[in-house]
Amino acid sequence: MQKDIQRDILLNSEEFKGFWKEKGPFKFALTSMDFPPVLLEPEEWIFSNDKIMLFKDLMQFDQKKMKIVQAAFNPENQKILRPDNLIAWKINNFPEEWNALICDVFVPEGHLTLAVMDRVSMNKTKADANTIETSFFQCLENSIEQMGYLLFKPEKGSKYAGIRKYLSEWEHDDKEAEVL
Repeated sequence: MQKDIQRDILLNSEEFKGFWKEKGPFKFALTSMDFPPVLLEPEEWIFSNDKIMLFKDLMQFDQKKMKIVQAAFNPENQKILRPDNLIAWKINNFPEEWNALICDVFVPEGHLTLAVMDRVSMNKTKADANTIETSFFQCLENSIEQMGYLLFKPEKGSKYAGIRKYLSEWEHDDKEAEVL
């Protein structure tokens, strides 16, 4: 049986194809499009069949004992200056490396934004720690490229991550660089 999360450093397209054949296929694959990568090693990939588990692994959610909690402020109190788009929820033990990233879903130190609450409202659920967490990860998916990551997911009725076009470009680049 396949593990829920696989992480590996894949330096070229041949290594990727070998990994995919031996340990895959997977519904989701994530890597960095920036250098240096944030929360990943250079050329590191994360694979999973569960998107939330993939994001949690990237963030080191369980290892750092992250938790969605109510923020220690009253959003109705207008006497304290803070961004208008914050909600009264945050992520404890938020990845310090993400404090410098631009994202519509959170601000530094893991304070969550209205984007998360809008998703809760759209799903017509009550705002508790579980629904805020689910909404956070749904919103994170939409912002992951803005943060410098590439997320591959199933396309057009496929069960597995749509990597063919990317892999084809990678193979072409490897041949031009005489890696293969």
